[in-house]
Amino acid sequence: MPREQVVRAFLQQAGACGRLGSPLYAALLERAAEDVERGGPCAEALLGHHTVRLDDALPLRFLGGAHALALTGRAPELAAHFPSAGGTLTPGRPDAAWPALRAAVAQEPAWIARWLTRPPQTNEVGRANLLVAALLHIVPSAQLPLRLFELGSSGGLNLRAEQFRYEADRFAWGPMDSPVKLTDAWEGGVPGWLRAGARRHQALRIVERRGCDLAPIDPLSAEGSLTLRAYVWPDQIARMERLEGALRVAAKVPATVQSSGAAEFLSTVDVEPGTLTVVWHSVLRQYVSTDEWAAVERELARLAASATPEAGFAHIAFEPGVRGGEAAFWLSVRVGDEPEQPLATAHPHGVPARWLGADG
Repeated sequence: MPREQVVRAFLQQAGACGRLGSPLYAALLERAAEDVERGGPCAEALLGHHTVRLDDALPLRFLGGAHALALTGRAPELAAHFPSAGGTLTPGRPDAAWPALRAAVAQEPAWIARWLTRPPQTNEVGRANLLVAALLHIVPSAQLPLRLFELGSSGGLNLRAEQFRYEADRFAWGPMDSPVKLTDAWEGGVPGWLRAGARRHQALRIVERRGCDLAPIDPLSAEGSLTLRAYVWPDQIARMERLEGALRVAAKVPATVQSSGAAEFLSTVDVEPGTLTVVWHSVLRQYVSTDEWAAVERELARLAASATPEAGFAHIAFEPGVRGGEAAFWLSVRVGDEPEQPLATAHPHGVPARWLGADG
């Protein structure tokens, strides 16, 4: 793998981490890029790994392995700098962890190499904020049974989205005792359509929860929970707390995630009388090939065409895109064969969201 391409990928990801609120990872990726350029331990760990393409989030795989070393106690000096592992950040010095990271990579090359084969899977719990908002908006009547199908589910944590608590601007919905609390979920005011949906539904009745992923994670296993924790950025404690709460919910609320592609999975789904069948995905499109996505769209069209008033269908998506000249992460819904309706934009991690127009 060309050294200059690895350096470029690390610097690009450093910029993204900085923009998304992780000065720790931004600084560490910049230092790692320098180490690769100089032929240090990071170069040895990365340049000899030929099975991962640069478009497979190589920097995040690398940092996931390092974070896992800290979380498991294998790199205590590194853990001392990671709040997620009980450590503390050095004020004004986000790169203070660099010597410990460099040493950990040098000491654990085989560990890092194994993590380079793992696709980053955060199973971002904050994106449930968009799923539940859309469900509250589109479900027509209280207690209508819902069948929820998720593409790219990872560990399936967001298949339990109605078990989380959502709060913003004198608005609250969801179990008060939920271990997952998404506060400040909306900025610029809570949309009227969401308030109306919350009044209509004291709860959502989900009777089936199924998802698919090419490499599903068992969130109830030690390895699975470590993988999910390792891909949360260690200076973003609110995200880690949401994840920990969602893992506790998963232990109580069953959901099934099967190993398959999205189109193959959808081919097994049909609408059912007396229910609303919902297909949902978030920040998935960029990881799916053009041919596979065309097959997904054909399956979605099939489900939409087969919907009836007695056997409903809806498609909810939270994906990056450009609408009206604005590049953002968009929440959109399509009910049956009706036109797609954009509802909101949101931070890539789902919180906060911002609604569109007077009433969406």
